[in-house]
Amino acid sequence: MRKYMQEVVSSPFKIIAVDDDPGILDSLTVVLKRHGYDLKTFTNPLDALEEMKKTKYDLLLLDFIMDPLHGDQVVAEIRKFDKDLYILLLTGHKDLAPPLDTIKQLDIQGYCEKSDNFDQLLLLIESGIKSIEQRQTISDINEKLTDANQKLKKSYMDIIQTIRATVEAKDSYTRGHSDRVSAYSVLIGKYLGLNDSELEDLRVGGLFHDVGKIGIPDTILLKNGKLTDEEYAEIKKHPMIGVQILGDCDVFKNIIPFVKYHHERYDGRGYPEGLSGENIPYMARIAAVADSFDAMSSKRVYRDSLPKEVVRDEIMKNLGTQFDPHIGSVFLDIIDNHYDEIEEIKEKYK
Repeated sequence: MRKYMQEVVSSPFKIIAVDDDPGILDSLTVVLKRHGYDLKTFTNPLDALEEMKKTKYDLLLLDFIMDPLHGDQVVAEIRKFDKDLYILLLTGHKDLAPPLDTIKQLDIQGYCEKSDNFDQLLLLIESGIKSIEQRQTISDINEKLTDANQKLKKSYMDIIQTIRATVEAKDSYTRGHSDRVSAYSVLIGKYLGLNDSELEDLRVGGLFHDVGKIGIPDTILLKNGKLTDEEYAEIKKHPMIGVQILGDCDVFKNIIPFVKYHHERYDGRGYPEGLSGENIPYMARIAAVADSFDAMSSKRVYRDSLPKEVVRDEIMKNLGTQFDPHIGSVFLDIIDNHYDEIEEIKEKYK
């Protein structure tokens, strides 16, 4: 009778074993190879640590009582450079296993008593491999979702950039203004000590803060003379129009306060809601300083740009009324001691 042997499928997962008993390692190698696993073995835990620093492994079989390092000390070293390695601790007797708190603290996934019968260990290895596969699947899904979200964000950004370009094509003043407000806001944010994520919100918020002007009639937006009360009321709608344009896109949720409240005043006399003091979102208080500085220091149809000293005096005069006093003071320090950074922005977006 012809005998059929079950084909052993080689596992793609990399397993490493560390035990100071060569006989245990030889037995492990034979048993695991029979079940399709390739195994790298070490009797010296220090040599094994060096190997794991160079090569990424999926699962570790680790003896607990060893010289010169016990298993828990080996794991503590491993966790300094590899948080994901699946670890099964091998003990000569369960009474010699480390305390449960240590096992949890070092993120050891399980332990097994040494035995001539490897069935229990094989079950634990197979369970570990399934856990590793699931973790990799989740990681792959998250990576794909991140990539999809990035593409979606880029699509939204492209759409809004198109709207912004349309506004700038209508209004020569707006051209360059949003870029400068963005750059000034980031500059202020850096001197306020904001983190990278907050600086990115300031950058994007500055670019899109006037996007709502696309909904303002050209006859008002491009008017050379003084606006009537009715026309000024129309201009004051642009923050809310901007919110309506951006508001349904989750990727812009962090910059909505910048767009909506950049015309609020610290004394509560701004618009659209008349917020005052720290009730005005922090990003919007930064935007108010950056936006006003650019408005005063830029050439307009009805006037030339104001001199640096005049602009500085206006900001100083309006600390605590139009502007947050701390943010305004930080910007005054930039004007006094770092004006070269302001000039770089002006030159770049003139």
